[in-house]
Amino acid sequence: MIRLTSGWWRQVNRNTARADALAGLLGALLVLPQGIAFATLAGLPPQYGLYSAVVPTIVAAVFGSSLHVASGPTNANSLALFAAISPLAAAGSPEYVTLVLAVTVMVGVIQFAVGASRLGGLTDFLSPSVLLGFMSGAAMLIACYALPDAAGLPAHAGRGPFAAVASVFAEWRMINPGAVAVALATLAVTLGARAISRRLPFMLFGLAAGWIVSEALTFWGGPEAVEVIGAIPTPIPPLSMPLPPLDSLPHLVPIAGALAVIALGQSVSIAKAVAARSGQRIDVNREFIGQGLSNIAGGFFSSYLSCGSLNRSLPNLEAGARTPLAAVMSAGFLVVMVAVAAPILRDIPTAAIAALLLYTAWSLLDLGRFAETAKLSRIEFAVAATTFVAMLFLPFHVAILIGVAFSLVAYLHRTSHPNILALAPDRDTEVGRFTPLSHLPQARECPQLKLLRIEGAAYFGAAPYVGDRLHDLRTQSPTQKHLLVMARSMNFIDLAGAELWETELKRRRLVGGDLYFHRPRQAVLDLWRKTGFLKRLGEDHIFHSKADAIGAIFRKMDPKICAACQARIFRECGEGSATSFFDAKAAGSYRDDEAALETATPPTR
Repeated sequence: MIRLTSGWWRQVNRNTARADALAGLLGALLVLPQGIAFATLAGLPPQYGLYSAVVPTIVAAVFGSSLHVASGPTNANSLALFAAISPLAAAGSPEYVTLVLAVTVMVGVIQFAVGASRLGGLTDFLSPSVLLGFMSGAAMLIACYALPDAAGLPAHAGRGPFAAVASVFAEWRMINPGAVAVALATLAVTLGARAISRRLPFMLFGLAAGWIVSEALTFWGGPEAVEVIGAIPTPIPPLSMPLPPLDSLPHLVPIAGALAVIALGQSVSIAKAVAARSGQRIDVNREFIGQGLSNIAGGFFSSYLSCGSLNRSLPNLEAGARTPLAAVMSAGFLVVMVAVAAPILRDIPTAAIAALLLYTAWSLLDLGRFAETAKLSRIEFAVAATTFVAMLFLPFHVAILIGVAFSLVAYLHRTSHPNILALAPDRDTEVGRFTPLSHLPQARECPQLKLLRIEGAAYFGAAPYVGDRLHDLRTQSPTQKHLLVMARSMNFIDLAGAELWETELKRRRLVGGDLYFHRPRQAVLDLWRKTGFLKRLGEDHIFHSKADAIGAIFRKMDPKICAACQARIFRECGEGSATSFFDAKAAGSYRDDEAALETATPPTR
């Protein structure tokens, strides 16, 4: 039995309701220009952006997990819908609207199924690098598609973002100065108000400035001076029946799957970001259930794809919202505002909407994170850059899949090449800490014993690489017949990994040497015990103490080689003489540099 709600209404009282009402009013002011702008970006009539800020917002608030996340239309979802559906139908047409609403319901079903099945962890495969590339690519597409409207040009001929930009340069003589003036005024006021305080409804201020300039131009130049969005039929979302043609379903299913992943990734990221500031614990699966129900219901109330909105959720928290009632009241305030201000809204210039989209694109294009990612990891930068480029040239869901596939391949490449470090006791430490040879310029190794630390999983993908490294070590140092593996960092092993150590054991013993392990994990020991490897290896070849391991292995070494050895790096090498670099005080205290807090082992007697 699935519990759909978390019982947040029990927290509602007079004080929380007052705080939620103020936050809800701010939310309505914020979503008014955003809803109109985002619907235009999605290729839909403006009213659909307002519809999507009513029913989905209420349902997600009631059934979700977060106390502060406000759902509704977002720029990324709007762009993704346009990129996915526009090849199937003309933007803004009745067929286009039907396909959008159908996809919204399909996405909701997928989201609900993921949450009800408690599979929320699937969104972890959408890495931050993929999201960075997607959001930055979306920003470029937003800017490209908004540029002609900001210049007052007719719809560009041809498809794709580059055709939109090319139309501006090709038709520069037809640029409408009035539209450019409206766009510049909208941008200037939006940026100025944002600079004063991000808590202000700066997009609404910018839209108001664009409307004032448009009205002035219309007064002086006539009604044709600047194009406007036209009348909004009704503020109340009408019922709809999103039944697409059956022959379109094969195209819609993969689109819905990709959109569901994107929307879930956004919602979870936003919910976690808000929760980190509020201190609330988020139930990811319940959040998915709420988002799924909101899109299922929204599709039947003329609402297109919605998810958690960062532009509304953070202001909602900062405005003092205490419960999801703030989001519910925001939807109610929006309906009232649209009903009262309908005569003004119909005269909003499209150039002002385009200017808000250009601002949105600028805010999404995070070049700083690209530069930071490039410094931290070339692979992650390549994933983000590949996703970004794919967004510009390929359908968005293909770009997402390419980014996810690239990030998974990069992960598999990293895990298939675990660090294999040769170790030696450090002469500069009293305890003889085992340190990688690369950190010890003048380090010496025992001619009969190789010390290795493996950092990573010995699974089927890594087994060939680890096997090649072990073969190289046997070839390069044939006298080092004994091998001691510091296995605490070998966090996972499968059957291929077990076979790897079986082979190494046979080859070591064939030449008169042996194989030993220091502190392997319990899961590794369990698998070795099941496969019989532990019995063939011998439990006396597993050590908890490095001192015990060195002492036991030393007794199996060739005394003739020890007599002529000049390295003498272990305590046992100097027993009965002063030839070891260890003094008596530190004798037998071996430590690994990965475990600086480990208590030094006592000297053996």
